[in-house]
Amino acid sequence: MKHYPAEFKAVAVALYRSRPGATIKSVAGDLGVNTETLRNWIRAADGRRAGAHSSLPAVVPAGGDAVEVELAAARKRIRELAEERDILRKAARYFATETRW
Repeated sequence: MKHYPAEFKAVAVALYRSRPGATIKSVAGDLGVNTETLRNWIRAADGRRAGAHSSLPAVVPAGGDAVEVELAAARKRIRELAEERDILRKAARYFATETRW
């Protein structure tokens, strides 16, 4: 079983997300990784387990306001999007330097 560095996994997920028409299979083939491996990395980046259908909280905490729960979920998503943006920027710089002669 191969072990990939976390940075490689993050770049692979960012690459998949940066190509709107691409399939997991095509990106995995380009990177030389198994399709299911890339799919698991994408799920992990989304904060989901295999087989999970939603990343939203299933139950509202006792005494908690639904608005507070929604706000917490929105803040979490903002953090995730900021992290994805940073990864995409790093990936773009990496691939830009690799294509220079």
